[in-house]
Order: sequence, then C-alpha cells, then structure tokens
Amino acid sequence: MQEFSHKPVLLDEVISSLNLKEGMTVIDGTLGGGGHSAAILEKIGPTGRLIGIDRDNDALAHCKEKFKGNPAFCPVKSNYCNMKEVCRELGIQKVDAILLDLGVSSYQLDNVERGFSYMHDCALDMRMDTTQELCAHDVVNNMSAEELAKIIWEYGEDKFSRRIAEFIVKNRPINTTFELNKAIEAAIPAKFRREGPHPSKRTYQAIRIYVNNELQPLEDAIKDAVSLLNVGGRLGIISFHSLEARAVKTTMKYLELSCICPKQSIICTCDKVQEVKMVTKKPLVASDAELLDNPRARSAELRVCEKVAPVPKKNGANYR
Repeated sequence: MQEFSHKPVLLDEVISSLNLKEGMTVIDGTLGGGGHSAAILEKIGPTGRLIGIDRDNDALAHCKEKFKGNPAFCPVKSNYCNMKEVCRELGIQKVDAILLDLGVSSYQLDNVERGFSYMHDCALDMRMDTTQELCAHDVVNNMSAEELAKIIWEYGEDKFSRRIAEFIVKNRPINTTFELNKAIEAAIPAKFRREGPHPSKRTYQAIRIYVNNELQPLEDAIKDAVSLLNVGGRLGIISFHSLEARAVKTTMKYLELSCICPKQSIICTCDKVQEVKMVTKKPLVASDAELLDNPRARSAELRVCEKVAPVPKKNGANYR
C-alpha cells in the first residue's frame, strides 16, 4: 500500500468551529488519511468516542494502524450516507459532532493505481470503494454519447460536454487516463485549452462523481446527520466544488427555516420547524498561510450548523 501523504484542509477552523470537548462522541464520516480525526481524538480524549467511517479499504487500514491502541477510535467500513445505520449497529443514539470532508482524498489522487488523476498515466478506475463493480473504465467505454454528455454537463458543468462525449465514443476503446486526456483535449478548441484549468479537470470530476454516487444522496445524508446530533451538537461539512457547495448550503438553509409557507401568506399553516442555526454565516476558507503549504485547499469551503431544540407550533394557524 502506498504511503499516505495527507494534509487535512481547514484543520484549525474545523476543530474550533465544532466546539469539541473531552468525552464527546463524534463521527468523522470521511476518515481518509485521519488528519482531522487525529485532532478530534486529541480534543475528546480517551473518554470520548470517534466513529471513523470510510468506504476505502486503504484509508481504514492506514487509520487502524495510526490510531492503534486508542480506546476512543472506532473504525467502520461504510459510506457516510449510512451513518444512522452505523450508529444503530453500534448502539449509539445521539452524537455531539459530525464532520464530512467531501470529495476525493489526497491519497486517492496521488495513488497512481487508483486512476483518479489526469496527471498520471494509469488504468481508468476512480472507485473510492475498490470492491464495487462500476468503475471509470465502464463509464468511458460502455455509455452512449448522450449518457456521457449528460454526466459531463451535470457533474462537471463543462460547456463542451457534448463534443467531449462524442470524441470519447469516437476514440474507443480507452483504457488509460492519458488516452482519455487525449480524447478530451482533441474535443476542446485550442483557444480554450490554453486558458484556465487542465482540459480534463471537469470531465474527470464528473466521471468520479458518477462512479461514486457522490451527490445524489448528499441532501439526505445531511438531514440524517442533523437527526443524529444532540441539541447543541454541530455538523461541519467541507466542500470542494460548486455542486457540493450548493447542495450543502441549500440543505442547511432549509433546515434552518421555521416556515415554508408561500411568502404572501400572512398565516403559517405548515408543520416545518427550525432544526439548526448556522454557525458560519459565510463559508470558512483557507488562509494564505495554509494555501502556501497546501494548494489543494484553495477550493475548500467549510460550512457549520448547530442543532437547536425544536419549538413546536401552536395548534392551528400561526401568524408569521
């Protein structure tokens, strides 16, 4: 197994905003290299409990070794979307804080064999859980041009999605990342290849999100996380691109609402109650010092909300 090279993003911001104390029960739903978990374990101490969830066998093996002998650490192979089930199996009803660090880890990007990066020539894979069947090779070689274009547009927001899809189909079979790069670069006009990020960036993001089903369950996962929190407990989520950020912001804002009646209604007749309050009015981003040390933190945004006690509405209509 390749050595883990992991710099947790927004570490100071995460630890301070989660308001951690000794003896707390915390979920790290995206364990990765364990950088955030190490700092969490220091804060909650041996009397606390950290449930570290990840679907990547390499990440779990690394963290089991890293935190070997720490009585507070409880590693679980699963997806953070299943955190309610994980807690039920562990006999845990409520927790005090939850962290989700979304997207692909530095280890996954840097591990050539995993096929996540367009910077290394390797077989197409992109699976976070290497035991699942669907991989990037299947998507690139078996889907129709229409299906590929839809994936690249919806998850990569690339304006050349149709043209890229057509060039991918035209150049099949495509077995390696550099072969995929070649097809993508041929599809994008020279003017646009010279400007902005690497031409393959958006397509790789789109395929990775599709292969690992990263966005579809995110809204439900956020709601599940809030339902697991004790009142006063906090949920922190780090996002890395606009699709993730939009889903996190929209869902947290919805959970903060105490009414969803039409704006023109004078009387509230809905049963919506406020479930959280936002701790971060604007997302926290990396400092200049962190960016110098870890350029991958450039797109990271941390949003944090706190569980509040529900205030029941009076029987019948309520004036807004």
